[in-house]
Amino acid sequence: MHYTKSEEKRFRKTLAFLENTISRSERILDLGPPNSLSGLMKKEGYRVENTPPETDLDFDYEIVKEDFDVVTAFEILEHMVSPFPLLRSVKAPGLVASVPLKLWFAKAYWNENDPFDRHYHEFETRQFNMLLNKAGWEVLKSEKWIIHELDKFGIRPVLRNFTPRYYIVYCERIKR
Repeated sequence: MHYTKSEEKRFRKTLAFLENTISRSERILDLGPPNSLSGLMKKEGYRVENTPPETDLDFDYEIVKEDFDVVTAFEILEHMVSPFPLLRSVKAPGLVASVPLKLWFAKAYWNENDPFDRHYHEFETRQFNMLLNKAGWEVLKSEKWIIHELDKFGIRPVLRNFTPRYYIVYCERIKR
């Protein structure tokens, strides 16, 4: 498979984070249709299932109530109008999620040509942690990443060399 340099770095960091948080024997539901990252996870020996491609997770989140050990959500929650009901409904005891961070020097990503490729949210760390906590999750491990964009020119790519762009967390369900 061919990935951009940015994707390759992000995928490598994501796999390293998974290596240190979840076991390959755990049954994983990856939110979203099959994609490059879930394919790599399978290749690395993780037991991954994806949500059906036609699933609109803003309305249909029954699948997260099924028996899985971990739910993963890699750069998908920002595409949802309201991720709270889905996060609240997850039955699995573990959650790994990554989101793009809000950048002070850039507007939220919005693809004018594709109505599904838009960010309704780009999170601040504390905002995402609050959302997770309110939905019943305790963040046990987190990392922020800078993805150097050496192949792009302009003020934003330069600033991204110094500003974390992605935030990833491992959470467990809060016992109530």
